[in-house]
Amino acid sequence: MKKPNFWEKAKKHLILNDKELGKIIRQYPKDFLFTKSDPFYTLSRSIIGQQISVKAAQAVWEKYENKLKNVTPKNTLSMHYMTLKSCGLSRQKISYLKSLSKAFNEQRINPNKWNNYTDEQIIDELTLIKGIGRWTAEMFLIFNLCRPDIFPLDDLGLIKGICNCYNLNYPITKEHALKLSLKWKPYRSVATWYFWRSLDPIPVEY
Repeated sequence: MKKPNFWEKAKKHLILNDKELGKIIRQYPKDFLFTKSDPFYTLSRSIIGQQISVKAAQAVWEKYENKLKNVTPKNTLSMHYMTLKSCGLSRQKISYLKSLSKAFNEQRINPNKWNNYTDEQIIDELTLIKGIGRWTAEMFLIFNLCRPDIFPLDDLGLIKGICNCYNLNYPITKEHALKLSLKWKPYRSVATWYFWRSLDPIPVEY
């Protein structure tokens, strides 16, 4: 796995600007963000990870991937509802995965043009797809497009990680989190990843 080209620079920046976050970063000297080059894979995994723990999402994903063999829009559309349900997927998430697959099949999603888009432009386009909200789009920006300054305020794990790091009562407000995040710019994706890493025994992947 190749680490993002900004990773080491981001670590130095964060350690220099935040003593407490620096302690977390130093605990994982060899760990880094794993990115995926397949947009459909990342978006599917992000949908499965919505509103459940990293551990639960990993278990469901492994079953889903095992059933499909190859995670593609075509295979997802052809998979029977009960087969998908047996993976631990809710009716709603099955609907979202089918909707995403249809959007790719109909070429309503065109990842090739996103290199020239801002983060917000990509979020606006992705959230037109049923089942993709801002959080899911932000996971895509972090784990697929490797955008360095994404700060997913709706992520409960991120907020919990921040609270643990600074000994704050959980939860803090979004405004408080946003104010704290200013010293992590322009590498808030990296800061977010380390807060997640501090909570889970395995690195987060999407």
